[in-house]
Amino acid sequence: MIILGLTGSIGMGKSTTARMFAEAGVPVHDSDAAVHRLYEGEAAAQVEALFPGTTLNGKVDRERLAKVVVDDLQALRKLEQLIHPLVRKDAGRFVEAHRRKGTPLVVLDIPLLFETGGTDRVDKILVVTAPYEVQRERVLARPDMTEEKFEKILARQVPDAEKRKRADFLIDTSLGMEAAREAVHRIIAELTSVN
Repeated sequence: MIILGLTGSIGMGKSTTARMFAEAGVPVHDSDAAVHRLYEGEAAAQVEALFPGTTLNGKVDRERLAKVVVDDLQALRKLEQLIHPLVRKDAGRFVEAHRRKGTPLVVLDIPLLFETGGTDRVDKILVVTAPYEVQRERVLARPDMTEEKFEKILARQVPDAEKRKRADFLIDTSLGMEAAREAVHRIIAELTSVN
């Protein structure tokens, strides 16, 4: 089984690309979705213990938590030290389940693949990219996003140029949906073809 790590900086089209793999029948583990599940269950009490007042009805209230960690790098690091291992464990269960089934290819959608040292957990890396102006326009179109927030997020991520250098595959999402879908199908064919 091949584990393809899918990553890319904010606003590069990673979620859309992950959906294209899923639509093509490739199982995808979504790290962001795993965090949502953890916030609603397993991790809620631990988050509350670290940051009192950030849960509501036994679930992490993302807005309350964001207010605590958004401008506090130490608090953000503490949160990441709690959550990242739990997400890795969740992804490990996903991979093992598919290994037992004999699934030929799975995708781990990991926004911070390089930043969290996750490259050793994947066989190949796909980076989604787009020109800076396209990225900026997409991100600033999001609700509650400001130029300042965008710059802070970018500053915490490995630069796009560095990610591209370390990739086995690249998809430029600024070329449109059809081009991205064709690229996804080419990658699937290459990784699942029997030599």
